[in-house]
Amino acid sequence: MTEIDPAEEAGVFRALADSTRRQILEDLRSGELTAGDITARFPISGPSISRHLGILKSAGLIRERREANRIYYSLVEERLALCVGRFLSAICPEQVIVKQRRGRDTKNGAAG
Repeated sequence: MTEIDPAEEAGVFRALADSTRRQILEDLRSGELTAGDITARFPISGPSISRHLGILKSAGLIRERREANRIYYSLVEERLALCVGRFLSAICPEQVIVKQRRGRDTKNGAAG
């Protein structure tokens, strides 16, 4: 498992503190979107969305890919899972164990 520097982890949580950025991450869950696609989903200006995307990118939560004159953004799921998962397992380890057990029981056909 990759270790994340505490300062980097703090950047992730700062990025997650804003509801617009959390919504962008949710929107990217279904696949990559262009900057224009993302901007069209919000009632705020393009430059504001660009700032939000910059914060998410610097936190390592999204990546960008340029193709011609378009920029495509996608979620870096493993980064988000690593930071939030580490935090949750430190704060409420019993809940993480219960969820893991429940997931295994469901896969094995047992009732959870």
